[in-house]
Order: sequence, then C-alpha cells, then structure tokens
Amino acid sequence: MFTRAIVKRPCRNMINGLRKDKSLVPDYKTAMKQHDAYISVLEKCGLMVDILDESPEFPDSTFIEDTAVLTPCCAVITNPGTESRKEEAKEAKKALSKYYNSIYSIHDPGTLDGGDIMITRNRCYIGLSCRTNQEGALQLKQILEKYSIESYFVPVKKSLHLKTSVNFLDHNTLVLTAEFMDNPLFSKYRKIFIDENESYAANSLSINGKVIVPAGFLSTLDRINHAGYKTLVADVSEYRKLDGGLSCLSLRF
Repeated sequence: MFTRAIVKRPCRNMINGLRKDKSLVPDYKTAMKQHDAYISVLEKCGLMVDILDESPEFPDSTFIEDTAVLTPCCAVITNPGTESRKEEAKEAKKALSKYYNSIYSIHDPGTLDGGDIMITRNRCYIGLSCRTNQEGALQLKQILEKYSIESYFVPVKKSLHLKTSVNFLDHNTLVLTAEFMDNPLFSKYRKIFIDENESYAANSLSINGKVIVPAGFLSTLDRINHAGYKTLVADVSEYRKLDGGLSCLSLRF
C-alpha cells in the first residue's frame, strides 16, 4: 500500500534531454499540462504528492524514479548511468530524508538507474542495461539482503530500462513485452502480454489496486481491464519523446 509520491516539475530545458530519437522534441507547455494531470491521477490512487521545483540545469530531472529505489524498510539513492544525471540524486536524498531513517547510496564504479529496478513483494529484479552495470546491481543486492529481499539480475538487451518492457501489477501478475515473455525468472507469474505495436504501454503503473495505463493504447487497456484491474489513463506523450514513461515520473512509497 502506497501513501505518498514525489514528483519533480519538468523544466523548459527538457527539450535538451536524453533521447534515442533527436528528431522528437517535447512541447514544454503540453508537458506541464500532462504533468498536472499525472499528479491528479496519483491523487486519485490515494497518494499525497510532494512536488519538487524544476531544475533547469538538469534537463532529464523530471524522471525522478531513476534517482532512488524505495522499499518499506529503506531508501537507496542511485548513481545514474549517464554522467549528466548523477547530481540529480542529491535532491532525491534530501527529499527522502523526511521519510526514511535508513538511506543507502550506490557508489562508483557502480551505476544504477531506478528504471531498472522492479520489486515484487520480497523480490527485487535488477536490470543489467546500458544504464545499470554489474557493480551497481551487486551493491544494491547487498543492501537489500539486510532486509531479506532477494535480488535477481536480468539482462536487458533491447530496452532502455527493465521497466520499459516489464512491470509488476499485483496478484502475482506482470505486464510485459516479447523481450521478457519467456524469461525463466518470470515463469511463476501470471502474464499480460503487450503487442509490439503497443510496447510503450508495458510501462503501466500499479498503485493501490488501480493500474495507470498510458493514453492511446486501447488493446493494452482492454487486456488489463479484462484481467480484473481498475484502470486509469494518463497522457504522457511528451515524455515518451524523451524515452520516459509513467513510472519514471514519480517515486512511490
């Protein structure tokens, strides 16, 4: 059960954010409207939302999930895998210090992005991606072992982050793309398969019995509804241009 979320306002400099396709340029005014609506959806899920001011010096900082890994027992401040984002973690630590007594950090040469971390009850799946390396994963594993949370390493070959393509809903259910459909690490879960043409919607977000689905992916929305979940829809199309999704825009705890 989540009670709070932390979000960070996008800055005008987001147009210079990291992305695979440089031809896609987000519209700042539309992004702000979508951010307001995203906050409203989090509140509909029962969360109190802390809103951090924008940081123009960090174009990608609205994707705050990458800066921390949160469990009921502790917070872990990450060491993002892109040099331009490493300083973002300091603000996350300051914001989380109000709520957590136990705060750890990932250190060089380890790198770790929060988007590569999927926690399912007492298990943590750590994506080994272009942003999270083996050393960062090992550091996180050692921290979580103190709290009896088992960690499993998942090679990520096609996606930016692990949670780009697989996410835990609840009731032992995953929503996932073909990249991870046959992964033996996920064999014990019920699976909701996402078609390739709707792969962006694999980053759907489960909060307190509701599932937030990105707008425009009707097949995915139908499958999640059919599986028995209550759904909400949020338009994050401007953030998609920066390779970001629903989970990237908040820290939930």
